[in-house]
This record gives sequence, structure tokens and C-alpha cells, in this order.
Amino acid sequence: MTHTNATSTISRRDALRGIAGAACAGVAATHAAAASAKRGTAPLLSIDPTPRHAISPHLYMQFMEPLGVTDSSVEAAWDHSRNDWREDVVEATRDLGPTMLRWGGIYTDFYRWREGVGPRESRPPMQNLQWGGIESNQIGTVEFYDFCTRVGADPLMCVNFESDGRRRFMTAGGKSRVGDAREAADWVSFCNDPDNAERHALGMRSSLPIRYWQIGNETSYDNQGFDFDTAARKTVEFAKAMRERDPSISLIGWGDSGWAPRMADAAGEHLQMLAFHQMFNPDSSENPVLEGERYRRDPDATWRQLMSAWESNDRKIREVRDSLGGRDIALAMTEHHFALPGRDRCDVLSTWAAGVSYARILNNHQRHSDVLRIATAADFCGNRWQVNAVMIPTPRGEGRAYLMPVARVMRLYRRHLGRHAVEVQDTPAGLDVVASRTGNRVFVNVVNTDRDHTLSARAIIGGATITSASAQVIVDDPMVEVSQLNSDQVMQATAKTLATNGEWQFPPASVTAVTVTVDA
Repeated sequence: MTHTNATSTISRRDALRGIAGAACAGVAATHAAAASAKRGTAPLLSIDPTPRHAISPHLYMQFMEPLGVTDSSVEAAWDHSRNDWREDVVEATRDLGPTMLRWGGIYTDFYRWREGVGPRESRPPMQNLQWGGIESNQIGTVEFYDFCTRVGADPLMCVNFESDGRRRFMTAGGKSRVGDAREAADWVSFCNDPDNAERHALGMRSSLPIRYWQIGNETSYDNQGFDFDTAARKTVEFAKAMRERDPSISLIGWGDSGWAPRMADAAGEHLQMLAFHQMFNPDSSENPVLEGERYRRDPDATWRQLMSAWESNDRKIREVRDSLGGRDIALAMTEHHFALPGRDRCDVLSTWAAGVSYARILNNHQRHSDVLRIATAADFCGNRWQVNAVMIPTPRGEGRAYLMPVARVMRLYRRHLGRHAVEVQDTPAGLDVVASRTGNRVFVNVVNTDRDHTLSARAIIGGATITSASAQVIVDDPMVEVSQLNSDQVMQATAKTLATNGEWQFPPASVTAVTVTVDA
């Protein structure tokens, strides 16, 4: 990918003023843009529209884990007075539009799925051995599947992989919390077998078909858990037992910390994907500017630091994929978000600057979509942690559930993703661009990494003629923070009509999803 120099010097204030006007009357080209188009001096944005590899629809997965007293999470999303999901959480999630929801995390190391099915009065509460407090088990397999159905998401289940060998999760209150291969296989049958007697005995005739299942969660992160050889052997054991119940399921094994090539060799014939995680601090270790409230002291330094965060994400993905040495197995980044010191995992994550930073990471995920089949950039929901996609104000009267900055970008990109990747060949300096295609529509996701200036581009899509072009743009002051008080006013997507001659402008600190119709 080559870069050329951008020439625009329109200020962020002018750009924001222009966007506000566009919401009422459409967007007319500025004098500067018209002059640039006439001279043909805008830097080249060149896209080869030839379809390449298929892109998975699961690059914007969300991850649901009961987090006890640390972040109410699932319990906060449940209305115990109605024995149902909070309506505002369902509504916000539908708006977000995830194509996949994952149940699990470290929680599954001590989760016994049978405790969360059947009559509510007979479901025993359980101690959350990782995050503290008590989980009610009122939200179990059936409720999770129902939520996925309501919001249009494919469910992904993490099984209890014999507590990943971690002794601290193996017992609670004198009772075993270990789930073996038989228990995992029974879970597959309970969900997927139309004739499952255990489910029928509970009065549920219809199956709950779940295709995706993960075996092992962060297994390599704990030297008190399974070593590789044990994990590999047990992965094969679990996979065989689970697939015997339903041969059509897709299984994900654990492959982080250098395990990927060895797990592919030892268990790859039984797996479709290998999972890895990345929770990282994007701050400078020498001169931190993001942690706590520091980001408010120096907006310029905050912006620069956040704009480079995608590089760590890229290194992580390349480390895992390169380690495979060409082995034919896909990857699943089933957990990923920033991990910053500060109140509720750091207030900076409520800023639009963080949203733009995550947009660069999501662009990077798409660049690796030839091997990356599942990815995320947030935890799913909760009432405290600002790494969440959906924030749930509690108690209920404090406001409605709303989308955090990262979720606003995920919502935008999720609806502007083609079925196949296409190559971005030339990109103007300061813009971060990826593209995809479905039929005669080309989707171009653009991040303007310049916080102060509008950047221009002259788009060429192979030899095709652009017959129409439109965009959804999110632009705001990078230091604006979202909360239940302003969630319907800030970081809003605005529709624009773009010129068919390809002379386009991108406001400062903006994320834009362009949809282009071409004649070929």
C-alpha cells in the first residue's frame, strides 16, 4: 500500500459545522473541494474491485460473561421482576446488530450448565469464583439462546473444559465445579438434538440449535492450569465427544501463547478454528497519557497515543497467524479490548477519540479476514466497565441502555461489510481505509486520523464507473464523552451524498462508511 500527501486544511470546527448543516439540507461541496476537484489535485484513493477472499460476518462478535459484583453484566441486563431481558437492553443490542454472541470466558471454568436450566425455583445460585458475588442462574442456556434469537445473533458457547486445569476453580462450597467431556457433549445434545429426552422432560420440545462451541478459555495464561500436552489431549477428547452428538458443529480450540502451531498439529483435524485473546494497554509505558484522568490534560498527546494503538493489535494477530506457518486453520479472536488503569477501566474509553482508535483496530481485523473468522473489540454489556459495548444504567430509572463509542463504530461497520474483500492499493496520508464488495456495491470504511483537518481523496475503483455514492459519517470532538445524559446527542451517524466523480472529503477525527455502486 502506498501513500500520497493530503492537501486539505479545513479545520475540525468548520467540519463539524458542515456536518450539522448536512443533517438538515444535505451536503454541498465546499469551495475548497470544488477547486480541488477542478484541478484534480486530491490524493489518490485507489481500490481494485476484484473480489478476493470471503469475509466472515462474525468480525463484530459480542462477548457476554456474568461478572458478579465486579460489573453486574448479565444480571444487570435481566429484569427479575418480569423474568425477562430488559427491553432497553434488547433494543440497544438490536441497534448494535451483532452477528454473534459468545457465552463464557473464565466464568465457564466453574459453570455447570444444568444449574441454569429447568424451573426457576429449582436453579441453585452459584458463587462467581473469578469476579466475586453470587450469580442467580436465572439466566442460562435457554435465556441466552432466546436473547440471541431476538437480536439476530449466532450463539457461541464456551464449555467447562475441566476448569482449564485451574485448581482454584474446581470446588466451591465443598462441591465440584469441574465439567468433563461427557458434560460438554450432553450440553450439545440438550441444545441441538431434536429428540433430546432431558430437554423434553423440562417441557421444551423445540431444539436450540447452536453451531459454534469453544473448548478452552485462556488455558495457556495460567501456569497453575493445564500444560500444553494435557490441554491438547483433552481438546481431542472433548471434540470427539461433542462431535459424536452433532457432527455439524464448528469447534474452536485454544491457540494463544505460542500454542497455535502445536494445537493445530495435535488437534487440528477436530477443530475449525483456534482462539486467542488480546487485552492490552495502548498507553506509553515511559510517558503515560491515557490512564486515570491524564487524558484530559493533553488532548493532542491522547489522540496521538490512541491513533497508534492498532499497531499492537496488528502485531498480535501477525504473531499468531505467522506462527501457523501456512497451516490451514482459521483464527478466532474471541476477546479483545483495551485494558487501562483508571475508574471502571478508564474514562477515556467513553471519548470519541477511543471510538476512532477502535475503528482503526476494526479496519485491521478486516485486513486479516483471510484467516480471522471471529473478532471483537469490546465486552458486551454491563453497568460499570467502560470496555463494554452496551452500557446499562442502574437502577433502571437512571436511564436507558446506550452504546459506547466502540459500539457505535461496530454498528456502523457491521452494516457496511461486503461478502468479499477487495484490495485498497493507494491511500492518502492520514486516512486508514479498507474495502469490501457484494455484487455491484463496494463498501469503503475510512478513518481520518487527523484530529484537526479535513482530508480529501480522489477515489478510483479499478476501471469501473461510479454510478452512485453515499456515506454514513460519525464525527465529533475527540474529547466528547458519552453517558446516559447525552447518548442520543453525541457521536451520531449522519447521511451524506458523495460525488460520483470520486472527489470526496473526510472530516477531522471521523469514521465514514461509504457505499458505492459501480457499473461492473
